[in-house]
Amino acid sequence: MNTQAEIQTPVFDIVKQVFSVLLVVAGVAAFYYFAEVSVLYRVIGLLVVALVVLGLMFTTNLGRNTWNFFLESKQEVRKVVWPTREETSRTTLLVFAMVFTVGLILWLLDMVLFWGVQHLTGQGG
Repeated sequence: MNTQAEIQTPVFDIVKQVFSVLLVVAGVAAFYYFAEVSVLYRVIGLLVVALVVLGLMFTTNLGRNTWNFFLESKQEVRKVVWPTREETSRTTLLVFAMVFTVGLILWLLDMVLFWGVQHLTGQGG
């Protein structure tokens, strides 16, 4: 007896997914094949194909799982404790101060090393 849980994708779901990919490819090909037709109508046709593909994908296990993932993600975002405006301002100023300080230190180090190389090679005056 196999104790590992295996997720099996029904054959009909795979057929739907392959058909969805073929629909997208056909929609893009039709977009370019009918180049003489107004761009507005071609874009509307492409949007209709995209909606049909999305509807078809939502009938598969993968589509339902993806939709549930987005719904759960939305619930998790609501649970996040966001920083206050004051905390964000303080943190931003601290980051700017640290970037300025590190930049100043690196500039001073560069100047000292440049002076040292000039002094060692006899190019300094």
